Amino acid sequence: YGSGEAQVVALRDVSVEFTSGVLTAIMGPSGSGKSTLMHCLAGLDTTDRGSVSIGESTITGLNDKALTKLRRDKIGFIFQQFNLLPTLTAEENITLPAAIAGTKADPEWVRRIIDTLDLADRLDHKPTELSGGQQQRVACARALASRPEVVFADEPTGNLDTRSGAEVLRFLRTSVDEFGQTICMVTHDPNAAAYADRVVFLADGQVVDDMQDPTAEAIIDKMRGFERLAYTSTEGEDA
Repeated sequence: YGSGEAQVVALRDVSVEFTSGVLTAIMGPSGSGKSTLMHCLAGLDTTDRGSVSIGESTITGLNDKALTKLRRDKIGFIFQQFNLLPTLTAEENITLPAAIAGTKADPEWVRRIIDTLDLADRLDHKPTELSGGQQQRVACARALASRPEVVFADEPTGNLDTRSGAEVLRFLRTSVDEFGQTICMVTHDPNAAAYADRVVFLADGQVVDDMQDPTAEAIIDKMRGFERLAYTSTEGEDA
């Protein structure tokens, strides 16, 4: 981003794979590049070099029309701000991507997601009539309604209280364990990341560590290590 002395390199020589049917958390200090990595993986940002593939589809170099179709057919999104359309009901928000594509979501599949998320009695409510946790559950249902190859979740619990956040995380865990969904989740919360099968750690735009079967305590210890390294590096620069 930028040029000359103002240039910022958000990602440096990142090479990483995310396994199908696994919940992976992406973590790192502020400014480490984790959101940029997610945006590149999801085709929301373009890379300067290298390539990005989802399944058998290489998304690097696709034109806008092809990229839009790939995102619509193969990718689900869950954002911190919910991103629901305020004029639509919960049910209409859930089925909106299929409606835009001119297709119809599998009603049995959508009903299964709705039941799992306990949204059946909220389908005719508009977003302003729902709590934050309910809005995020609607966003989760929307993301999975098309059975995407991968769901990207960017700080999905960032705007939620502890109880609502735990409900969303349990659903993400269930969607992997019972539905076989693939999920990549950016989070700064060790407790949220502990729901994952794997944590990929970024620092200064690079993948610096990889943890399987994480616990919140192990994640906190790892993050403290990154903070100590950053502090030591800063001291060296000052000297």
